[in-house]
Amino acid sequence: MNITEISIKRPSLIIVLFSVFTLLGFIGYKNLSYELMPDFNQPVVVIKTVYPGAEPNEVETSVSRKIEDALSNLEGVDYLVTKSLPNASIIIANLKYGTDLDKSMQDAQRYIDNIRKDLPQDILSPVMSKVSPNDLPIMSISAASDLSATEFYQKMKDDYLPQIQQIKGVAEITVLGGEEREIQVKINQDKLKLYKISMVQVVEAINRSGLDLPAGKVQTEKESNSVRLTGKFTSIEDIKNVQVAMPVLGSPVYVKDIADVIDGVKETTSISRYNGKNGIGLMLKKQGDANAVDVSKAVREKFQSIEQQNASSGVKFIIADDSTDNTIAAVNSVVFDLILAVLLVSLVMLLFLRSFRNSLIVLVAIPTSLVTAFAVMWLLGYTLNLMTLLAMSLIIGILVDDATVVLENIQKHLDKGKDKRSAALDGRMEIGFAALSITLVDVVVFLPILFLQVFVADMLKQFSVVVVTSTLTSLLVGFTLTPWMASRIGKKEDLQPTNFFNRFLLWFEIQLENFNEWYGRRLEWVLSHKLAFTGIVIVLFAMTLGIMKQGIIGKELISTGDQGKFRMALEFDKSTSIHQNNLIAQMIETYIIQHPEVATVFSNIGGPSTGIGSLGVGSANKTEFTIQLKSKKELNNLPTETFMKNLREELKSKFPSINYSMAALGLIPRSAPIEITLSGSNLDLVMKTGDELKTVIEKIPGADNVRLSVEAGSPEYKIIPDKDKMQRLGLTTAYIGLNLRTSFTGNDDATLTENGTEYPVRIWLDEFSRQNFEDVQQLSIINPMGIPVDVSQFASVEQDNSPSLLERKDRQPAVTLTADALGRPSGTVADDVVAYLKENPLPNGIQMTWGSDIKRQNDSFGALGSVLLISFLLIYLIMVALYDSFVYPFVVLFSIPVATIGAFFALNLSLSNLSLFALLGLIMLMGLVVKNAILIVDFTNQLKAEGKHFKEALIIAGKGRMRPILMTTLSMVVGMLPIAMATGTAAEWKNGLAWVIIGGLLSSLIMTVFLVPMVYYLVDTAKEKLNRRK
Repeated sequence: MNITEISIKRPSLIIVLFSVFTLLGFIGYKNLSYELMPDFNQPVVVIKTVYPGAEPNEVETSVSRKIEDALSNLEGVDYLVTKSLPNASIIIANLKYGTDLDKSMQDAQRYIDNIRKDLPQDILSPVMSKVSPNDLPIMSISAASDLSATEFYQKMKDDYLPQIQQIKGVAEITVLGGEEREIQVKINQDKLKLYKISMVQVVEAINRSGLDLPAGKVQTEKESNSVRLTGKFTSIEDIKNVQVAMPVLGSPVYVKDIADVIDGVKETTSISRYNGKNGIGLMLKKQGDANAVDVSKAVREKFQSIEQQNASSGVKFIIADDSTDNTIAAVNSVVFDLILAVLLVSLVMLLFLRSFRNSLIVLVAIPTSLVTAFAVMWLLGYTLNLMTLLAMSLIIGILVDDATVVLENIQKHLDKGKDKRSAALDGRMEIGFAALSITLVDVVVFLPILFLQVFVADMLKQFSVVVVTSTLTSLLVGFTLTPWMASRIGKKEDLQPTNFFNRFLLWFEIQLENFNEWYGRRLEWVLSHKLAFTGIVIVLFAMTLGIMKQGIIGKELISTGDQGKFRMALEFDKSTSIHQNNLIAQMIETYIIQHPEVATVFSNIGGPSTGIGSLGVGSANKTEFTIQLKSKKELNNLPTETFMKNLREELKSKFPSINYSMAALGLIPRSAPIEITLSGSNLDLVMKTGDELKTVIEKIPGADNVRLSVEAGSPEYKIIPDKDKMQRLGLTTAYIGLNLRTSFTGNDDATLTENGTEYPVRIWLDEFSRQNFEDVQQLSIINPMGIPVDVSQFASVEQDNSPSLLERKDRQPAVTLTADALGRPSGTVADDVVAYLKENPLPNGIQMTWGSDIKRQNDSFGALGSVLLISFLLIYLIMVALYDSFVYPFVVLFSIPVATIGAFFALNLSLSNLSLFALLGLIMLMGLVVKNAILIVDFTNQLKAEGKHFKEALIIAGKGRMRPILMTTLSMVVGMLPIAMATGTAAEWKNGLAWVIIGGLLSSLIMTVFLVPMVYYLVDTAKEKLNRRK
């Protein structure tokens, strides 16, 4: 007994089986969480070491190189990039795909711990992190209130943030802007000279006074009391009255005599505004395994409760940007496509199967196959994301295939007058083999993807798993549920033109018959004019190649998608202060908000950048705006890039001498898409080559904002002491260093406690004594003998520029060139660079590596190319096994090349780029188009076995299988249409994929039904001739 017999005779088994599937699917669906993309981690480990006050040169020699050497024996490293910045060393280890990231991080940590003793004393311990899209903030929030700025900041720090950080899934929150209260002790230099007191004395006096010390306890046999000395400062008066020294007995010098003590604000390092209103900016990141949509929901609820509790002080949290809005929109639009596809496919079924009853039997295949996919996704820990949902909506047309082919055949047997049960069995048995091979071919195409080890593998794996499980289930449905339902409710078709609907179906039937007759005549013509037809096919191929050569179709890995949102970064001159930066940024911001197209602007002045690959260090001369435009409907579909370009031109003319860089923000965060690292042993040659290449790339159309990573640094004053003079004056380098640092940076070890909150106390020179070059020279230091000495007496002060960053790659000096692609796909811009380098090769001893998007694009395209070839082979091998012949499967494979003609035509007409998704479409096409050929070849073989001549058999088979071929192809095409026509979130990806499949299916439908019989005819004619010779 085979599976179909069991399902017809003992249906309870089948019902139980599918009930279990449905139950599992339902549980799975309830437990699946939403996200935008499967988490594709790049195997990158970043090691950041902070070394306060050190210059890039020093950071490189004493920190970066030592860590590099330690990591040199880490397994699986592809290449190391080292950046030495002022105050920090950052080492980026790019690992090979497929390396176990967590294990590598543990190994790296071990190696670094081993050399910790060789690193300088004052570094903070190295911090390790991995780079993934998860490291980006999922929400930007602007908080404002009616409280005073310092009070609000303190409330935020001590009260609100801890509440938000308790929420499950919140990782870290970066705070931008805000004013933090700080007590400032501003020392007057002339008074110090007068009383002969050194800076260090003042600092020590204050720091030693404001202490609480536990002293121990006093106890008798019966009780014990602890003793505590409380000397903490509780008011500004306390600090003013600290005694610093007593030069003459009986006349002490207090802090108030030599300094002003004021209740001030900590020096501003960043400013945050939303739509021009000052506030505190919060950037919220989620934990790696947390679900963004859930986190966002929980955070919003928490904000509401904080707002209600603090209604009196007018606390408001405004969500400036929430990436999960896109996730939900994208997911909903795919779900909508899915439902639409099901409806359209049902209509096609109704037309061809001529009855509601039969369409229903076929449609059962869709939900039953999808529930298993939900169950498998849940078991494998996948999520409902764009890839898995896209797979589901693309596959609707495939799921009905097996059921359609089987049912269509059962219907033929019923129409011959057989009883239901035998018709169901015979119909299934006759075509079972073809159905099996159709499904296996669909599945086999996706197998190689599961073993890929590249950047895109994680994304495509989930796609493939969903396709494979659903397709295999649909085969099971075709062999069990469909025959069982047909054996119960199937009946002989006898359409009478009683109503309009029936009349329409009958008319459609007659048209189909006519089309079939016409096709039979055409097929005979093709079989007798083989050369002419071959000519037509070759001409079409030539046209396709022509299109490819014209370069209308661009290349890019994943299009960002136009979300109407972009980021604009301003970079001022290195010496610009944050206040100057803020003044100009505010004018620019006001100018941007006045544009009618702009909805919101989130400004981050001097704070750390939010992009991927951002090093998390802000700088006073940089500003970043995140700009959201109004919806596409209001702007008549104005492309964001056009607005970006125009805006920049306007700003350049209004506010010159600022470097503007822009990047569109899409669904997938990206660093600069074009990244080239040059390295070599000779630093000067590397820099020179870098500069030359930069000028070349700037001229390439589409390349925008070309930058070099190593650039002239910030201006600085160097104090070079004369050791001999210094020692004669009784000074040491350490003592001078301490005085200088306290004068210009301040010492904030002391605290003032008020209502249980501690505020820092900063002791430094008053601002008039720390403004310019002269102030550094005239700074006086009191030596241990109490004599004031000016810096210019023992040292020379020079102006200098330090490099702002030193870079190395694989332990050689390097420089990185980055550029954005604006208005052209990144892959196409990169091709231009490659073409230029072919003609003008780099000097000897300079290596060049592509990074970022282009590296991933080359890896991924290469890998997918090999997947195409392997799938081609697998399809052939499966058919050889099924047909027990090496020749006929070869005939079937002819249907694949003709599909590419249509695929590229469609890409061209819809102006899509050749992206990752278009390639995925091509892989999927291979499985789909082969099936038309299988149906024809399989039937011809059956007819030949019955003793018909091959030419006659071919024509009968072609006409007999025309109906299922038309049905399956049309249901696929119609199922894809909503996806191809979709607009809105993430539409750019889906469109390319769907157009490739639609174009390929249609061209293959038209060509295969002629080409495959022709090749078959040629093969059999050749066989006949060979047999005659024997």
